[in-house]
Amino acid sequence: MIKNFHLMLDDCTKGIPAGTSPFPIDEIRNKGWNVLAEDLALPVALLKQRDIQHNSTWMQNFLAVGGAQIAPHGKTTMSPELFNVQMEDGAWGITLATAHQVQVARKFGFRRIFFANQLIGKAAIAGVLNEIKNDPTFEFYCITDSLVNVAELARAAAKTGLTRPLNVLVELGYQGGRTGCRTLEEALSVARGIAAETGRLALAGVEGFEGLMRGKTAAESKAMVDAYLSRLIDLAEECETAGLFATRQPIISAGGSQYYDLVVDQLHERGIASRFLLLLRSGCYLTHDSGLYRRAFEQLRERNPALAAVQGGLRPALEVWAYVQSRPEDRKAIINFGKRDASHDDPPVALSWYRPSSAMPAPQPVGEGYRVSRLNDQHCHLEIPAESPLAVGDMIAFGISHPCLTFDKWRALYVVDDTYQVVSAISTYF
Repeated sequence: MIKNFHLMLDDCTKGIPAGTSPFPIDEIRNKGWNVLAEDLALPVALLKQRDIQHNSTWMQNFLAVGGAQIAPHGKTTMSPELFNVQMEDGAWGITLATAHQVQVARKFGFRRIFFANQLIGKAAIAGVLNEIKNDPTFEFYCITDSLVNVAELARAAAKTGLTRPLNVLVELGYQGGRTGCRTLEEALSVARGIAAETGRLALAGVEGFEGLMRGKTAAESKAMVDAYLSRLIDLAEECETAGLFATRQPIISAGGSQYYDLVVDQLHERGIASRFLLLLRSGCYLTHDSGLYRRAFEQLRERNPALAAVQGGLRPALEVWAYVQSRPEDRKAIINFGKRDASHDDPPVALSWYRPSSAMPAPQPVGEGYRVSRLNDQHCHLEIPAESPLAVGDMIAFGISHPCLTFDKWRALYVVDDTYQVVSAISTYF
């Protein structure tokens, strides 16, 4: 059951029908609304309850077999309700990327945060350090690739008067990548700098991000990721040998939403899983998608068919429903949603359609020949077969690619059962 956090909804919220007075979000289950009955104002973004539960269970099974923990990346959904689902299902903590995201998580009472960025800037540093100082139950971990940042954090910790050190992990990057030390030598220098700030900072582990690595083929991508992860483990072992870690079980953290199986495999192959806490940070597994992460999961299926086959694998749980607004040409329909409603890294994918007030018992697959050619702000250009039955007023469901960039367009998303009855809703804070 999804726990709500008391956002008020009204007819200024996308999807809520006109004339609806303000009500607490957790009362939406009492409205009796059904998407297929046109009780909501389309377009709407939906989460399929059964698939959310399935994906969460799938990931927990994967983690149990692999001996890993997860701090799912909260920037995907920025939804306290979904954070709570993940924590109740056994997540180690929540990963976040900005000071604002940390403030949101703290406001809703989350006590263990992995900050997958350097903590920089006067206001951001002061905000976090004051939370640590004022709440002995709050655990915060951040990363760094810079001795300048190490010195800044140490000065701020001393000025704040922390009675326990700030947990910091050194980040290893790669040439052409995003953040992170480019060499092992540089990373070791930063690790020594952290360890030297006794009482102010504590070296809690090592961290990396492999999710943007792309080769010309799947095999080449795997080789790149494997080589990078091997270097990350080398760094962890060198820090361990030098006695730099401030904890008996330091963290090795990697694993975005594309290659988390390779991260687990590498640690077991190197035989160090028992000495380190392996912390994955995938955020998109909970909703999965119909584009980017569907393709990533197909590559996982090729690498590890047995793993991918467990319970049928991950399922796309996020859909955007909209109306056929116009059918101006035999092979074109205009749908009433666009860039303001859905991510557009890859075009949305037409999944199913439904004709309200008809004898259709349930939505039907759209079949072949349907393709989104482009999105405007509020319009979707859908190429269709000339013989398509779609007519103005029909409802059509779209799968999306890259869920992060759909969540941030909705203040509330509606959770539905298998009959598209609205059973709850979740709030977002972008």
